[in-house]
Amino acid sequence: MREPKPPGTLPIPVTRALRKLGHDLRDARRRRRIPAEIAAARASISRTTLVKIEKGEPGVAIGNYAVVLFVLGMTDRLADLADPRNDAVGLQLEEEHLPQRIRRPRK
Repeated sequence: MREPKPPGTLPIPVTRALRKLGHDLRDARRRRRIPAEIAAARASISRTTLVKIEKGEPGVAIGNYAVVLFVLGMTDRLADLADPRNDAVGLQLEEEHLPQRIRRPRK
């Protein structure tokens, strides 16, 4: 039997993905030449919270990540995160359960 994880421990791929998201957000802000203070003010968050987001810390609310995406003009990407059209595994599973035959409804 597996030992339970300590509370707050995330799987390594999740930690890496959040860290990458944070670094990508920081790079996007810097490419747009938006100072951290201004980005934080536009997002209505503290500069400390912005720093945590840019480090990819998991304790920051997802709404704060979303509002930073909005400030950077990248909200559309958030809307497409779990889009079924991008879900290769889900589409494959759905295809496996397609009916073999389709019959006409009885009158």
